[in-house]
Amino acid sequence: MLILLPPSEGKAAEGRGPALGELSFPALDKARKRVRTALGRASKRRDALGVLGLTPGLAGELDKNLALESAPALPAAELYTGVLYDNLGLSTLSAAERARAEESILIFSGLWGVLRPADRVPPYRLSMGVTLPVLGGLASFWRPPLTKELDRLPGLVVDLRSGTYAGAWKAGDRSVAVRVFRDGKVVSHMAKATRGAVARALVRSGEDPATPADLAKLLDAYGFAVRLGPQPKPAQPWHLDIEATV
Repeated sequence: MLILLPPSEGKAAEGRGPALGELSFPALDKARKRVRTALGRASKRRDALGVLGLTPGLAGELDKNLALESAPALPAAELYTGVLYDNLGLSTLSAAERARAEESILIFSGLWGVLRPADRVPPYRLSMGVTLPVLGGLASFWRPPLTKELDRLPGLVVDLRSGTYAGAWKAGDRSVAVRVFRDGKVVSHMAKATRGAVARALVRSGEDPATPADLAKLLDAYGFAVRLGPQPKPAQPWHLDIEATV
């Protein structure tokens, strides 16, 4: 089973220890280098805030984008903060559960493409929704290398990403896109807490559901109110609707 997560806008203020080193999926390193270079150039522009979609209050974040090669790094599991990651609670898992999380969780990133929780990277500011000069839209840029690299990974895909990041890799009909509802309506902010709780339950369960129906049964057993949609058209994801937990 693969559990796909978005990153978070909130991040740890600084890293600790060694600078950027080897990351999972080394076949992506060439693309990662191109994005780092383009981001560094964009962050030096007079209109950098506009290009990166940042408010004036986040101007200090540009300095982080200019120090990616030398700044202290930290595990992605500690870098990303916010509601989803608070509810996932990676730091509170047992050693066996953390090992399962490392094997199953993939964190998508506009800068790094995809990371595993233990990958060490420095703080940065770049959304997958940004269009970088020269490279273009990041979801479109990342789609070919991510598809080549991730299509070969086996297992059911549980997609907990937000829409911007979902465009970077589509796993077809072995994928289950989780949608969070409250009172019959799709919700956004509350969805983050629910997605984090779902990811935590899946990691802690130790189970490896083989089908969307197996996934629905597993989450139902953990107390989630779920409804699996009908079988999709070929190459399209399944949909699993979950009632918001908060």
